Amino acid sequence: MASLTPLPAAQLLGPTEIRQLAARLGVAPSKRLGQNFVVDAGTVSRITALADLGPDDVVLEVGPGFGSLTLPLLAAARRVIAVEVDRALAAELPATIAVRAPQLAGRLDVVTADAARVGQLPGEPPTVLVANLPYNVSVPVVLHLLATVPSLARGLVMVQAEVADRMCAPPGSRTYGVPSAKIAWFATARKSGSVGRAVFWPVPRVDSGLVSLVRLAEPAAAVVRGTASREDTFAVVDAAFSQRRKTLRAALAAWAGSPGAAEAVLRAADVDPALRGEALGIADFARIAAAAERSAGPDTISRS
Repeated sequence: MASLTPLPAAQLLGPTEIRQLAARLGVAPSKRLGQNFVVDAGTVSRITALADLGPDDVVLEVGPGFGSLTLPLLAAARRVIAVEVDRALAAELPATIAVRAPQLAGRLDVVTADAARVGQLPGEPPTVLVANLPYNVSVPVVLHLLATVPSLARGLVMVQAEVADRMCAPPGSRTYGVPSAKIAWFATARKSGSVGRAVFWPVPRVDSGLVSLVRLAEPAAAVVRGTASREDTFAVVDAAFSQRRKTLRAALAAWAGSPGAAEAVLRAADVDPALRGEALGIADFARIAAAAERSAGPDTISRS
């Protein structure tokens, strides 16, 4: 594993420098955008080390903010594509890199966009996602990027600690739910450490966790032989957890058309209708979607 010592190729930002940048730009952290900026150089060095970047990696960074994590990422990877929704911060980031790591400035591309909706990215396709994600949109951002950027082979994301638990939870656990199941379509997820509140400005009311993602060679649900698409499978997941404490027969009734129709589809998929959604893995949900397609036809099942 790489050293946790701050990389010498870039002058890292600390609390004083970040507050000075914010004052000069007239930028205050936005609750609406979920902005909590990392102001501790040791933390960004630790994240970069845990990402285990190689000289050929192209990093996709979401929400670079003032550039505290961008600087060590640029020193460790071949290129960084930074996606920032805040126009003032996006415009300032190249200037910050030019001052604090001029030899690395050519490695940076900045995209001003919402990462939950971003489309085409510039340059070479990114291989690794490394980001401090806004708490309020972390799971939608991860799912969108895994779905639309197939070149991403792995990732290391910092999210709210409770969200990290949900992202990594296995079937049957108390925290297993929609995020766990949907992420499992694309990748394996495991917790890679915790991050305290004091390293952020402003200090959040919750702790953070690091989640490592490794993309599967093919979706976990590919073991299912049938016509189960990601969209159809995710519709089953949403329905199953919309009424978490109900049995699948009851929870899937609106999706299938009636409790009886839900039971018929579940039995066709070899799933016990008395189970709850929390007992199923993503391949089980895909099997239900495939059974629905076979038994009811493409226009009969709700895809709300």
